[in-house]
Amino acid sequence: MVEGLDYEAIYILDSSSFGRGDFGRFTFTLNGTYLSRFELQISPDSHRFGLSGSYVFFPTLTGSLPHTRAFASAFWDGPAGTWLAGFDIGATVHYTGQYQDDNIDLGPALARKIREWTTLDLIASYTFNLPAPSTQQEVAGFAKDGGKNVKMPDGKPKNVVPISTAEYGACGWRAWLNGPTITVGMQNVFDSDPPFAAAAFGNGYDASLADIKGRFLYVQLKKRF
Repeated sequence: MVEGLDYEAIYILDSSSFGRGDFGRFTFTLNGTYLSRFELQISPDSHRFGLSGSYVFFPTLTGSLPHTRAFASAFWDGPAGTWLAGFDIGATVHYTGQYQDDNIDLGPALARKIREWTTLDLIASYTFNLPAPSTQQEVAGFAKDGGKNVKMPDGKPKNVVPISTAEYGACGWRAWLNGPTITVGMQNVFDSDPPFAAAAFGNGYDASLADIKGRFLYVQLKKRF
């Protein structure tokens, strides 16, 4: 039997709504889970026992079950129509509340709790969106794709595509520079060690909820074709 509460709140603030210019859009998110009860019954003739708020070592379960897990994030997107429009910058705080160690195996004398764990992640990305040249923009007398309708001797129209559009073709240099996203991020900014778990004899921490890689910096380049 499982009882708990999943919650999420998202608030988007568009700075242009204040009438003092467009300074971008802010997105705030709060997402979490509160687990009040988790009861396990090994067999039909056995009694249920509670696991919520405790270290879990059963191989049939995927991880420990603290009462509280949550994250809060804040992101900023640059104002539309400017060179800042491609920017996306944000921060996320992850929180895992404290929970009981494996006190069944440790015994009353060694009973203890696994401390809460809070980490901060930062991320910044920029997507390049190059404007189309004027020869590709729709104007009077030109086709939608930037070509001009020309009458041929047989009376049939022919669409002449401007030479500059080759730069935006599949192999054009502008095609490579238009649309890629560069991302720089840092996980666990303050290099916080995972809390000690006495029951985790192999490594000293609860690997189902935490890791020991510490502060981690990464760079990513993404391009869609």
